[in-house]
Amino acid sequence: MHQKDTVVRRLKTIEGHIRGISRMVEEDTYCVDVLNQINAVQASLNKISNLILDDHLRHCLTTAVRGDNPEDTERVLKEITQLFEAATKV
Repeated sequence: MHQKDTVVRRLKTIEGHIRGISRMVEEDTYCVDVLNQINAVQASLNKISNLILDDHLRHCLTTAVRGDNPEDTERVLKEITQLFEAATKV
């Protein structure tokens, strides 16, 4: 992963936010304030997902498509399709 340091740093920040949300719940913080913090964490996780997906598309997928092994190409394309299918399930 080419953006590993960025992803790890963002995950550690999210980890801190999660601990903060836990404290907010323990301290009976107003529900809307807790929900706003949860939304912020979800947005941060989405950003990390986008970074990882971008890295995957630029490196893993590109390598597989340009490679000589059609099975690798098919596998990576199937993985991308499965990711999008999973992302659209609610």
